[in-house]
Amino acid sequence: MNFLITNPVLLFPVFAICVFVTAYLLSPRVINFLYNKSMGTRKEVIEIMDKMMLNIDKSKITLALLLTSFGLGVAVFLLFWPKLIPGLIFGSVITVYGWILPKKIMNNIWEKRCNKVVDQMVDGLTIMSNGIKAGLSVAQTMERVILNMKGPLPDEFKLILNKMKLGMTLEDALVEFDNRIQRQDVQMLVTAVNILKETGGNLGETFETIVATIRERQKINKKIEAMTAQGVMQGFIMTSVPFVLLGVFLLIDPNYVMPLFTHFLGWISLGIMIFLQVLGGYMIKKIITVDV
Repeated sequence: MNFLITNPVLLFPVFAICVFVTAYLLSPRVINFLYNKSMGTRKEVIEIMDKMMLNIDKSKITLALLLTSFGLGVAVFLLFWPKLIPGLIFGSVITVYGWILPKKIMNNIWEKRCNKVVDQMVDGLTIMSNGIKAGLSVAQTMERVILNMKGPLPDEFKLILNKMKLGMTLEDALVEFDNRIQRQDVQMLVTAVNILKETGGNLGETFETIVATIRERQKINKKIEAMTAQGVMQGFIMTSVPFVLLGVFLLIDPNYVMPLFTHFLGWISLGIMIFLQVLGGYMIKKIITVDV
């Protein structure tokens, strides 16, 4: 071993062979990982947009993802030019986050839309309950909801009715509705309609019961939000203070903090700081998040 280390003629070929073998063995995993993090993200973003019934050119989605990832990464790299190492580090981080962030944003928008559907079910099911008592069918009461309301719930009911016009049964259309909007209240509605259509029963009273359940759950959620509001604000302040102070120092005395961006030890310190801030913010979010 000592002979190999002291003999560079043999050390470099052995090192090159080890690197080649390692790269060859890991290349399929690396390629699959990069594919899932790139094209897989694009596929998920497109699926969410399809669920939201947004008609957008898929080539534009790809271009937007490339601009928010590689475009921003190259811009950050050029800002650090001619310092290659910090430019590569921060440019790579921005590229990765730029590719992941649109998926997170779309998931957040989709979750808010699903919550809006549940919120509108209180008024929607009240209209349907009154329609059932008046002798209308479930499909006819959905039409009344579409005529009297605006928002994601009428859009979902329009989709259900359109599928029924194309030959799909009401039960199957409702099951697809449940699979799209995965919420307990939607599942209660779909299960109640499908079971009562087979066994018989008072749909109007069932809808009123579901409305009462949704209202009680909303009251509990509002109480939890009020109780955790202070924790949310504290987490936001604690996470943002270091970055605000860094910006203030850059404006007041740039030479005081420039070693963070110009020295290797500063880059390590900056990376550790960002990692700890992200970890702390994540832990605070997990603590204050209460599922009902």
